[in-house]
Amino acid sequence: MKILIIEDDLETAAYLTRAFREAGMVIDHASDGDSGFFLASENDYDVLVVDRMLPKRDGLSIISELRASGDTTPALILSALGQVDDRVTGLRAGGDDYLTKPYAFSELLARVEILGRRKGTRDTETSYQVGDLELDRLSHEVRRAGKLIALQPREYRLLEYLMKNAGQVVTRTMLLEHVWDYHFDPQTNVIDVHISRLRAKIEKDFDAPLLRTIRGAGYMMKAGD
Repeated sequence: MKILIIEDDLETAAYLTRAFREAGMVIDHASDGDSGFFLASENDYDVLVVDRMLPKRDGLSIISELRASGDTTPALILSALGQVDDRVTGLRAGGDDYLTKPYAFSELLARVEILGRRKGTRDTETSYQVGDLELDRLSHEVRRAGKLIALQPREYRLLEYLMKNAGQVVTRTMLLEHVWDYHFDPQTNVIDVHISRLRAKIEKDFDAPLLRTIRGAGYMMKAGD
C-alpha cells in the first residue's frame, strides 16, 4: 500500500513514516500544503493522510480541490479540532475519515487499512445504468436521457454506490460506511441532505422516479414499478 503523508510537524511525520514502513507500507511525505497537493495530483496513492492545519494550503483545501478534479483517492484527516461540527466540515470537504489528535497509531493504522481495502476492492465495471440514467465511471459523467447532470463529488459517490446496488435496499448504515467511510453514527442529517440534493438533480424535469425511499429500511435505485 502506498501512502502520502501531508504533515508539517517533522517529528510527527518522521514517526508516522517509520511506523507505516514497519507495517510494510510505502510512504511519501510532504511538509506543506502546496507540495502535498502537487504530489497527490501527480502520483497514484492508495490513501492520503492529511493534517488539517498546514502552511501554504490547508488540508481541507487540498482534499476539496482533488475531489473537484475527479480524484477519489481515500483521504484521512488528522486534526486537533474534534468537535462534531469540525468533523462534519472535514468530511463534507471530501474527507473519507477523520481522526482527532491525540490518537493511537494502532487506530490510525486500522483506519488506513480499511480505506486502502476500499480502494483495492473496487469492482471493474466502467459504467452503470438504471433506466435512462447512465453513470460513466471513467469520465465521471452522469446523464439522464442523454442530458448531462452536474454532481458534486460526494453526490457522485452516493449515486455511484446506489447504482452499483440497483434493485437492492441500501441502508443508511451502508451509506455511512461506503460513501462517507463513517464507522459510527455522526448524529447529523448528512444523508438526508445529500439524498434530497441528488434526487432533485436526477429526477427534476423527468417523469419516472428512480431513487426510492424504502420506509424504515433505506433507499433503492430502480426503474419502473
